[in-house]
Amino acid sequence: MNLVPKSVLNIGRSENMASTSSAHVLMKKGKRAAATYVHSECAQTPIPKNLHELLDLILKPSKPIDEWEAIDWCKWLMAGGRTPDEFSAIVHGYDNATTCGLVWTANFVAYRCRTCSISPCMSLCSECFQKGNHDGHDFNMFRSQAGGACDCGDTSVMKETGFCEKHGPKAQVNKAAAPGDLMCVAEAMMPRIILRLIQHLRQNSHVKTSEEMKQAIKDADAFLTMLHDFSAMGAAMRKVMTGALTNPQVYKNLTDYESVETRAVCKEIAEFMRESKRVYEEAIKSLPNPEPPDEYKDCPSLQQHLVHHTFLEELVFWTVVFEFPQKTVCFLLNMLPDVDYKECLTQAFVLHYSRISMMLEKSTDPDALSNRVVHVSVQLFSNESLAMRMADKLHLLHVMVISLKYMMSNILIQNTLHDADKNFHYAVDCASTIMKDHCYWPLVSDLNNVLSHKGVALKFMSDDSLLNMWFDFLSMFQGMNVNTRETTQHIEFFIKY
Repeated sequence: MNLVPKSVLNIGRSENMASTSSAHVLMKKGKRAAATYVHSECAQTPIPKNLHELLDLILKPSKPIDEWEAIDWCKWLMAGGRTPDEFSAIVHGYDNATTCGLVWTANFVAYRCRTCSISPCMSLCSECFQKGNHDGHDFNMFRSQAGGACDCGDTSVMKETGFCEKHGPKAQVNKAAAPGDLMCVAEAMMPRIILRLIQHLRQNSHVKTSEEMKQAIKDADAFLTMLHDFSAMGAAMRKVMTGALTNPQVYKNLTDYESVETRAVCKEIAEFMRESKRVYEEAIKSLPNPEPPDEYKDCPSLQQHLVHHTFLEELVFWTVVFEFPQKTVCFLLNMLPDVDYKECLTQAFVLHYSRISMMLEKSTDPDALSNRVVHVSVQLFSNESLAMRMADKLHLLHVMVISLKYMMSNILIQNTLHDADKNFHYAVDCASTIMKDHCYWPLVSDLNNVLSHKGVALKFMSDDSLLNMWFDFLSMFQGMNVNTRETTQHIEFFIKY
């Protein structure tokens, strides 16, 4: 029985039809004229009704995410009446980032200066290195194995004396801030754009094989390229993007299907969001977590059921599920010059860290996955104060040791030393895939990275329960891969003359 009066239903349909009709009329005016109108609306109200009605059509989840026309509309609307190229140049002129943050992938040639470094993982792009003063320093040029990002301007990773003239706290002192109306459309649009990416990942969460995963990400390549282009506009645009990614209220408003229905959007979108929520919850249940010791069951980063509060946390989740696709990884890393975002990304990464170890164990290409994991972790754990906060707040050291211990506990075999009837010790099986393919390498690399910070190392050594857990882990390697000396049978050696 339908308890809602027909008159109310008809009013709702009429409103939806009117909204769709007005959006179509606005689109017929052309991209530049529609963008000018939308910019005027966004400058006057924080809830631009016409823009959201346009985005309901342009970013409709039933359409392919890589549709060129939809992406082009996004670029024109964001420009607010200018051409996309003009808008990009203007926004870039207000770039006041104090750090470089250039992200690169494997085989990129970079530099490391030991004289200027605070962290052993510090690296510089060629432009920042050449424009900095490194004469007589102990430096080397290297080809990146896992990818990285330029640390020029980051006082937590390197000394100020090695910064180039473009970066560092003193380089942007007199830089003017962007005018308020320049980014008003971007601020209104960005949450909807990120939502569309999340919707695409949810829609494809059912894929199982590595090839299907790659295809799902490839389908979103043009969309991800657009996000990369936005990020490349500089600090002013990155601030808008990080704000959309890290705001819990924005995430709740756009992903909760009940609030979507309350906004009286078309029934098709409300139904899609309901199904999207169901698929998302199933995906969370399918990503297992190592069973933690009882005393750490309440630790947020070791709980069995994941709860996401922001777009960033869910995007990190899908990054793990799809085995760290390179373009998604680079998108997440592109915004690291924003200090607040870097902390939020590190926290989201730690929340999923124990599940990453499970993915490494099951991956069909653990070598490539390992490199992509370290590409992220090395950028986050090289900052001592940040690593210390994660150890205090989210028990990072315990998560790392538990993850390592769990990985090795799955490949134990009975030790062959001493009397077989009295030997109850189990050791790591070196013939297992985990050992042969070095699936453990990212976890060991990350632990080594955080323990290079004196404060973190002292915290590790002063925690008795953590040390006991560590020595239990080390005991798994005692008696592994035993070489047996033959004493009962003579072995003949034949020599040919």
